[in-house]
Amino acid sequence: MKTTPSRRQFLAASALAASGLPATAHAQVSKTVAKAPPFKLGMVTYNTGAQWDLPTLLKVCKSTGIAAVECRTTHKHGVEPSLNAAQRAEVKKQFAGSGVVFWGCGSVCEFQATDAAVVKKNIETCKEFVGLVHDLGGSGVKVRPNALPKGVTTEKTLEQIGKALLECGKTAESFGIDICVEVHGGGTQEPANMKTIMEQCGHKSVGITWNSNPPDVKDGSVKWSFEMLKPWLKSCHINDLYKEHTGAYPYRELFTLLREHGYDRYTMIEVGKTPPDVATGEEFLRYYKALWTELAKG
Repeated sequence: MKTTPSRRQFLAASALAASGLPATAHAQVSKTVAKAPPFKLGMVTYNTGAQWDLPTLLKVCKSTGIAAVECRTTHKHGVEPSLNAAQRAEVKKQFAGSGVVFWGCGSVCEFQATDAAVVKKNIETCKEFVGLVHDLGGSGVKVRPNALPKGVTTEKTLEQIGKALLECGKTAESFGIDICVEVHGGGTQEPANMKTIMEQCGHKSVGITWNSNPPDVKDGSVKWSFEMLKPWLKSCHINDLYKEHTGAYPYRELFTLLREHGYDRYTMIEVGKTPPDVATGEEFLRYYKALWTELAKG
């Protein structure tokens, strides 16, 4: 279980995230005249916004320049398939009035289980999320593989995941929604394995959520993995941007590749930090937006 950092610890992490800028964050951003990227900065509610209700979430996003939200399931915002028609209308109204885009929902639907009944249940849950995202005016439902099960060949598991996604994709297409498969899980996050899953699925409404994982990087570059997976790119998660300056993850290169590919959706903040209070979370997002602006500029 993750522990919630103190305000001082969280702000220290925020300062570290901004430390790669050559000047103070806001001063550097204000001086840049570079062309803005075609994509914008959004956020997944995991984990920074996990404890914020929907009004708070939208208020903070608006004040910090976060353009869109992916509502991860089980969080305090309460955006879940269990909402009735009136509740869905109210959520849609709140987003519309906030100036923040409802991108979609981050489900935990996964399809690698060896029990066919479990896989079927996850498919049906995914379809429920598709209906919810449609009703709220969103674009995508995030799903994921979550590692390779023991006792089954990798080839069989990848085929099984792909065929389950095909069924989800057919439903998503009928609603005008995308299924965004997070590059996630032990073994399944390997770019070559995700490529196989996409090929086994073969549906136009199913693509990937780039997840900024260590296996993406080869000899300090993500170009090889990006080239492999870019035909299916539908969404993008980013995490600790200071990794650019430690050499652990080349975010500046990633943003350049996204720009060159013509990606014009969102790069979604998904970090493992839970702020101790709203003010601290808001301050963290301001630091993050400043660093993102520097790294993403053309």
